[in-house]
Formats: sequence, structure tokens, C-alpha cells
Amino acid sequence: MGIFTRFRDIVSANINAMLDRAEDPEKLIKLMIREMEDTLVELKSACAGTIASRKKVSRQLEGIQDKEAFWDQKAALAVSKGRDNLARQALLEKRRFTQRAEVVEQDLDELLSFVGQYQDDIQELETKLRSAREKQRLLVQRHIRAQRKKKAHEEIRRMDSAQVMQKFDEMESNIERMEAEADLVNYGKKSAWKRRLKNCPPTMISNVSFRH
Repeated sequence: MGIFTRFRDIVSANINAMLDRAEDPEKLIKLMIREMEDTLVELKSACAGTIASRKKVSRQLEGIQDKEAFWDQKAALAVSKGRDNLARQALLEKRRFTQRAEVVEQDLDELLSFVGQYQDDIQELETKLRSAREKQRLLVQRHIRAQRKKKAHEEIRRMDSAQVMQKFDEMESNIERMEAEADLVNYGKKSAWKRRLKNCPPTMISNVSFRH
């Protein structure tokens, strides 16, 4: 029963430990899920085949038991009629079918055991598969968050680099120089205007002030 060995290998695997050791945990868990799915299909197929065999053997046992009962009745009828010779022959036939029934019952019990084992393994593997799929979903989300976090940290480091800060300093110096130049331009105009006003007669200053 190699399929049981494969199933036990999957069930006994420590998924968390394997993920911690893996270089690509997302890829690993995809492979594990695929292996679980393939094994689950094989388990269900094997279980269905065993159930079919169990039904066939069960019908076979019923037929043997019917013949056993038939020869038992024949033996009882022969005894009732005093036909001891026929009764012995009937009992021999009954015994033969009884022995065959015992063998078939053993086969049936073994098949029933296999079916139960398959069903338990299917249920356990389905539970493991659900857990693995949930872990895959969480792992993908963690991977996305990790990528975004890494990108953000790289951007922060880039912004904190000496080269970037130098660019900001240069921009600040350029802006300060432009502001100073603007102040000088305005300062020169105001000085000339004040000089003109100082040299004007009072009456002209009054007229200028009035017009403004």
C-alpha cells in the first residue's frame, strides 16, 4: 500500500519547519499542496475501488451463505426421512460452503478495514490540505506586505542618502540666492524713489502724494 506511505509522509511533515528552512517558501507550499491534491485523488480512487470490491465480496458471501443454508435444509430433510446417507452428503456440502464463507468473511473484514483506513486518511489529508491552502493565502499576503515594506525602506534609505541631502541643500541655496536677488532689485527701486522725493520741492511732493 504505497499510497498510505505517501500519505503518512505528507501528514508527518512539519510544514512550518520546512517553510522556515526554504529559500522560496511560497514555491514550496505550492508544491506541497499539489502533492496533497494528487495524493487525495489517489486515495479517493483507491477507496472507491475498495468499496466496489467490498460490495462484490459481500454479494459473493451472501451467495455462499445461501448455498450453506440450502444444504443445511437438505440435511435436515434427509434426517427427517431417515436418509442418513443423503444427510451426511448434505452436511459435507454444507461444511464445504461454511469453510468458503469463513475465508470470504476474512476477505470482507480486511476490505472493510481498508475502507475505514482510506476514509480516515482522506479526512485527515483534507484537513491538512485546508490548512496548507490557508497558510498559502497568508504567505502570499505576507509576501506582498514584505515587498511593499522593502520598497518603502529602500525609498527611505535613498532619501536619507548624502547625495539626496546635498541636492536639497543646493536647492535651498539656489532659492535663498533668488530671494536675495529679488530683495536687491526691490531695494534699488525704493532707494531711487526716495532720492527723487528728497530732491523735489515740498509743493511737488504734496501734489505727488495727492495724485497717489
